[in-house]
Amino acid sequence: MAFRWLKRYVPRGLYSRAALILILPVVTLQLVVSVVFIQRHFEGVTQQMTGATAREIQLLVDRLPEAPAPLPPALIDLAQALAIDIAVVPERQVPARSQRRWYDLTGSIVIASFHKELQGVEQIALPDDYNVHVFVATSVGVVDFHFDRKRVSASQPHQLFVNMVVFGALMTVIAFFYLRNQLRPIKRLAEAAEAFGKGRTVPYRPSGAQEVRAAGNAFLDMRARIERQIEQRTLLLSGVSHDLRTPLTRLKLSLSLLDSEDREAMERDVDDMQRMLDGFLSFARGTGEAEPDEIDPFDLVERIIEDSQRADIPVTLARAEGRGLGTVMLRPLAIRRAVTNLIENAVRYGSRAEVSVLLTEKSLLIRIEDDGPGIPPEKRKDAVKPFTRLDSARNQNRASGVGLGLAIASDISRVHGGLLRLGKSDKLGGLRADIVIGR
Repeated sequence: MAFRWLKRYVPRGLYSRAALILILPVVTLQLVVSVVFIQRHFEGVTQQMTGATAREIQLLVDRLPEAPAPLPPALIDLAQALAIDIAVVPERQVPARSQRRWYDLTGSIVIASFHKELQGVEQIALPDDYNVHVFVATSVGVVDFHFDRKRVSASQPHQLFVNMVVFGALMTVIAFFYLRNQLRPIKRLAEAAEAFGKGRTVPYRPSGAQEVRAAGNAFLDMRARIERQIEQRTLLLSGVSHDLRTPLTRLKLSLSLLDSEDREAMERDVDDMQRMLDGFLSFARGTGEAEPDEIDPFDLVERIIEDSQRADIPVTLARAEGRGLGTVMLRPLAIRRAVTNLIENAVRYGSRAEVSVLLTEKSLLIRIEDDGPGIPPEKRKDAVKPFTRLDSARNQNRASGVGLGLAIASDISRVHGGLLRLGKSDKLGGLRADIVIGR
């Protein structure tokens, strides 16, 4: 709960999160090792080396004359033996304060150690990586003790960081390649599941770690069961509807031999049964095509509206936005069946229907609105169930139905990876049915 705000900064992709899990511990470990090494190793070694050099300088200071005089040759020879250049300098050449570069990690330790170990130190200058100047006030004046930097600190301390960065980056790249091989089967499984959710069956073979293979095999079993159930449902409804057509045809022939007064009501019953069978067959056919194709949704909807208008159905195209944004993966026969059912439902319970198409970079929206009584919000969830008729919600005196129109449209929307959304039309006041499909 306390770290919920952190979620907005965490990557969402699997590769990004894996890289974060991989790189964050490596970087943290490098920082901890660097800090500990600098504190324990560089600091200790520098203090020891600076202390030894300070004692050598103190030895030279103790051998200086007690009054201002030229430096004795024996002292100069001793300083050369210790690899220290010694010279008396005027006060004006002494820097106002100790000098070091800001990125010199061991410079501050060198300066502090000389002030602690050596008496009379005025200033210390560390101009570069090679020279050290220690200015000491003595009886002969200010003496500049000049020697090589490697005598007081480890040479090239930055190599530690260079090595850590280079080898850390190298091992991270190698680990990422191995990690990518482990993540690729998970990504392939996700792509196969996403494609099946949108009604497409892509080839998939389980691979990778044992747990990923188990999940892949479970997905294949689930996909096979769903496809088998869909096939069995289609065969069952198709078989029942087809078998009932024969006795219905015989009934029609028998009714045609009766008087018109006796057969009128019975023919209406037969027509209702015929419409029910047509609805069963339409529901059994489901999505129609095996695989979707790249389709221009505007052309498809315009053809559907033209065909409906030729059948004297009062429907118009109210709005079309997003032309030129490309095509969408659709099953044209299935989308035609869904939109046609929604249009027929709209004009069955209302006087007219309006269709709108909205295409964006992420989704396709096909909206059908009518001026009928609509469906109450609490009953919209039940309205999309097969064979459901909401007598109190819709005007049943206009026409009779089977209760499959919204169910077919909802089923086709789900097959495309989308959904059927019901609401109230703000423009016409009746039902608003939206088919929303992701791109």
